[in-house]
Amino acid sequence: MSAPDRFFVYPKDVDAFAFDWGRLALTCAPEVNRATQFSAGVVDLPPGQGHARHNHPGSEEIIFVISGTGEQMVEDDDGSPVTRQVGPGCTVFVPDSRFHSTLNTGAQPMQLFVVYSPAGPELALRDLPDFRLVKAGG
Repeated sequence: MSAPDRFFVYPKDVDAFAFDWGRLALTCAPEVNRATQFSAGVVDLPPGQGHARHNHPGSEEIIFVISGTGEQMVEDDDGSPVTRQVGPGCTVFVPDSRFHSTLNTGAQPMQLFVVYSPAGPELALRDLPDFRLVKAGG
């Protein structure tokens, strides 16, 4: 990616991580555009799909709902699940190492913009058994 092009990135322009539950296209990451403080990307969840309870040790996460509706769980300070219905415009903050999950409960696809700080926890997704790499444009 040329220097000017790395400032403006669409999900279709980068390799995506595909799973049985959806896909993640990292549009901002050290390997995409040399970001140093965080990574970010677009998550697409088909109706009825979502990612299971997990955490990112050493990293905070922001989840912004672009479209669709779903159920978001974030564990509180005591480890108890706090679940809310979320929709377009909702920002979810996931503290460092906190367990969380997302489920698309709507009839339409759900699209999220996610940010990890510091960058790195998203790379562990490559180790999941249902991981598939989808080349840019595919």
